[in-house]
Amino acid sequence: MEQTKALNALEPFLALSKSATSPRAAADLITRATSAPNTYIFAELLQQPQIQALSQNPDFAPHLALLQIFSYGTYQSYHETPNLPPLSDAQTLKLRQLSLLTLARDRSNLSYDALQKTLGLTSARQLEELVITVIYAGLLHATLDPARQAIQVNSVAPLRDLSPGSIQDLITALNNWSERCTLTLSDLEAQIRNIQASAAKREKEKRAAEHRIQALVAESRESEKKLDLPGRDVLPRRGYNKRSMVDTANVANDETMDVDEPSAAEEQKKRASKRKM
Repeated sequence: MEQTKALNALEPFLALSKSATSPRAAADLITRATSAPNTYIFAELLQQPQIQALSQNPDFAPHLALLQIFSYGTYQSYHETPNLPPLSDAQTLKLRQLSLLTLARDRSNLSYDALQKTLGLTSARQLEELVITVIYAGLLHATLDPARQAIQVNSVAPLRDLSPGSIQDLITALNNWSERCTLTLSDLEAQIRNIQASAAKREKEKRAAEHRIQALVAESRESEKKLDLPGRDVLPRRGYNKRSMVDTANVANDETMDVDEPSAAEEQKKRASKRKM
């Protein structure tokens, strides 16, 4: 969305570049384009033949260099390049905003002190106001952290043009990223294989344990059957049940009483004979 908005803002200047046949007109067009609101991408304007022709004119070649800085340079590179046209307030604000987008890519160095030096700001308040304008413009998603004196960046709008020679650096970075992804994928696949092997081993051990348990249960049941069957057959054949056992006990008691009664009669006879004597 930010790119579309920036491209739409640049369209009028692309149309005007076709009629800017003189170096003066082309230089003025650069000044107007870099000062206009919402113009943050300048690669197409930079490629126009009328703009590139300024490199052959010593008087207006600095304007071409200025447009290159707005396209892919920074506020610091502007001050390091000699003989450039002076910046208006609108150009200064925009170049600082664009520079902040470039600096935000290195999230390890977003302290207030480092950014103030790079952007030519004299106080933390000026830096915070600049960051707020960038956030409200939709160029940067970030949070100010005054307690830590740093900026926490979440995302950066892709609104900076690629500098000459940066394609090879980009290819190198992408190749490095691809290698890291390949290594990470290999590690993940190895971990998946280990997990699957462990799961298969546990399943095999579980099945083996279940088979052993089933075998032990079956063996135990067979043993119980062998022990219980003879005892169950003996009792019915001999007529041993609860009632018969009670009757047997009663008969035994009666026999005992029969044996004891004659003994008592004999004892009485012995006593009678003793009295007669």
